[in-house]
Amino acid sequence: MRCVALLMAAGSGSRFGAPQPKQYSILAGRPVIRHAAEALLREGGVDALLPICAPDMMATVTAALEGLPCLAPVAGGATRQASVRAGLEALAGDPPAVVLVHDAARPVVPAGTVAALMAALEDHPGAIPAQPVSDTLKRGDGGLILETVPRAGLFRAQTPQAFRFELLLAAHRGAAAEATDDAQLLEAAGLAVVLVPGHESNVKITWPEDLARMEAALREATMSVPMIPRIGTGFDVHRIVEGRPMVLCGVVVPGPLGLDGHSDADVGIHALCDAIYGALAEGDIGRWFPPSDNQYKDADSARFLVHAAGRIAARGGVLANADVTLICERPKITPHATAMRERLAGLLGVPVDRVSVKATTTERLGFAGRGEGIAAQAAVSVLVPG
Repeated sequence: MRCVALLMAAGSGSRFGAPQPKQYSILAGRPVIRHAAEALLREGGVDALLPICAPDMMATVTAALEGLPCLAPVAGGATRQASVRAGLEALAGDPPAVVLVHDAARPVVPAGTVAALMAALEDHPGAIPAQPVSDTLKRGDGGLILETVPRAGLFRAQTPQAFRFELLLAAHRGAAAEATDDAQLLEAAGLAVVLVPGHESNVKITWPEDLARMEAALREATMSVPMIPRIGTGFDVHRIVEGRPMVLCGVVVPGPLGLDGHSDADVGIHALCDAIYGALAEGDIGRWFPPSDNQYKDADSARFLVHAAGRIAARGGVLANADVTLICERPKITPHATAMRERLAGLLGVPVDRVSVKATTTERLGFAGRGEGIAAQAAVSVLVPG
């Protein structure tokens, strides 16, 4: 049976409290969504992944999942249910027999889970992994216990959840109300959903401490893999012109002048991308985003850096540090340096203390000294599996 897994990554993750949604946070050197995707594919049974994400995160998802058997990302909706339906409708023209629905914030799919789900679908329309509730449950209000809830027969639902495609699509199309998961839609349609054994390691990252706990577990599991340091450098120059915004290291610097270029001409990000691609021996920014391609006309260079970070993740690597030097007489960089560091760190998915942004002048010598342009150089250190 052909099986496609919907990788649900459209949520904002507001409870996680980070600048970017939790599914894009870095876990053991790679985005959480990459771990989730590889976990779905690890034991076979899944023919392709279909990422569902926010419209402005498609480039991020594409970079994070590069090299995996993925269909083109689909824009999600305002709710999880709307996002799942968007994915199902995208598949309706060439429907698989089976669809899995998995949270991109669940980086671990325990061994045997997908096989157990597929076996259950031979006789049932749907199946989900679940664990019996072991803690005593209380219903409360205003900080007071109202009652103890019997836990007999209660389970904690996990993902991936598995369904016969046509039945799940019909359940979504006929849904009269919002459901908390896809199994609930089949329940409402009077269809039986089987429980298969879940596992404690199938953690959905919701809070920062969840990420820290998973980081420790994965670090212990991969301690035997040697990591090799690689160094990369980058250099870029753009001319100063009127009528363009001045974008440096992802931050718009107010003023009457800007930088000329095919994209937004962010000289700092361009140099940093080249440094990363160089460390990985994967060419330069022009290889990945050629200036002859009109789709990058006036593009936000942030998407280029997200792609470069995704290439590190795709190689199983981690960015140890990045150092950017802006070379110019004007504008003054120091008042904006902190914002630039924070912006770059967010795009790279690393702590801000791994990113440096500083500036220097050429003592009024050369094109930079004459105020004709701005140059940038960057250096990075990347660790990749040996």
